[in-house]
Amino acid sequence: MRRAVFALTLALAPLAAGAISPDEVLPDPVQEARARDITKELRCVVCQSESIDESNAEIARDLRLLVRERIVAGDSDDEVLAFVVDRYGEFVLFRPPMTPANAPLWLSGPAFLIFGSALVAAVIRRRAREARRPRLGLSPEEQARVDALLNE
Repeated sequence: MRRAVFALTLALAPLAAGAISPDEVLPDPVQEARARDITKELRCVVCQSESIDESNAEIARDLRLLVRERIVAGDSDDEVLAFVVDRYGEFVLFRPPMTPANAPLWLSGPAFLIFGSALVAAVIRRRAREARRPRLGLSPEEQARVDALLNE
């Protein structure tokens, strides 16, 4: 059963491969699956919004081949990612690790969410307080006196 699943995966891989050309596909389905998982985590340095798995840029093809070479050489997934990051920097990772250098980027999202929530809560609280406050108006006697003064 397992072999049938791998054979089916290998047979259908070119249909779902996106930018991957048939000459890039590894003969071992397990290694190919690892390569696909890794290339989906790496950003194309040219396209920037696409993974190297989806990109048609020449550098993306070179990186896909590099990843496959490292896998065939026996590197683990972490070693392959570390090799690419050493060459191109953390920018190539779609999910970079949290380090002191990029901690402000990781923390800015939750900080803005907390700040925005506090701001919305303060506005709602202020409006509710204003709605409960009685409207100051003139009593009927005071209104009659103002009308009398204006008509003189």
